[in-house]
Amino acid sequence: MRGERVWLFDLDNTLHNASPHIFPHINRAMRDYIERHLNLDEQAANHLRHDYWMRYGATLLGLMRHHGTDPHHFLRETHQFPDLQRMIVFEKPLLHTLRRLPGRKIIFSNAPRHYATAVLRLTGLERCFDAVYAVENLKFRPKPMSAGFRALLRAEHLDPRRCIMVEDSLLNLVTAKKLGMRTVLVSVGSRRSPYVDVQLRSVLELPQRCGRL
Repeated sequence: MRGERVWLFDLDNTLHNASPHIFPHINRAMRDYIERHLNLDEQAANHLRHDYWMRYGATLLGLMRHHGTDPHHFLRETHQFPDLQRMIVFEKPLLHTLRRLPGRKIIFSNAPRHYATAVLRLTGLERCFDAVYAVENLKFRPKPMSAGFRALLRAEHLDPRRCIMVEDSLLNLVTAKKLGMRTVLVSVGSRRSPYVDVQLRSVLELPQRCGRL
């Protein structure tokens, strides 16, 4: 429907807590990949991984631009988990919270599809969303690049003024706001930004606060 509200949700550290187990595992895997494929020592590989993440919003983008890295190979090698279910930190009441929100809901993640769909399946979140956009769907133009946002909007025939982006990254919300979306920052910090319409400590607070949107 033309006037329907559409929610765009980030996945990691927005709908589940990836910081305790998943992100450290991915960071180690990325560092090991860079060590092997670029013939760097551990310190140099870690510096390069972090530098590209800071400059481009994703380590992968820097590796593609400067080293010709195959994105499919990189994502497959760096997103393998011995026991993903044990590593996920997730609040089950979130399933009820999302069902209470009116409008369509779409996952918009910089993660690879095989990982995103696995997390959604293991948490039960897959039943709450109408579509999943992973980095492959964006032709490896991850957030905060506006090209990735525009690719999703075109594919889903969405008016950005009807969209609400829910994210833990302020940088990604800057792009969303500039495109005309309303924005929700999921963060325990107290910093305020003109690019954020509502700030929450948890998505669990969203039904009580969505009136402001």
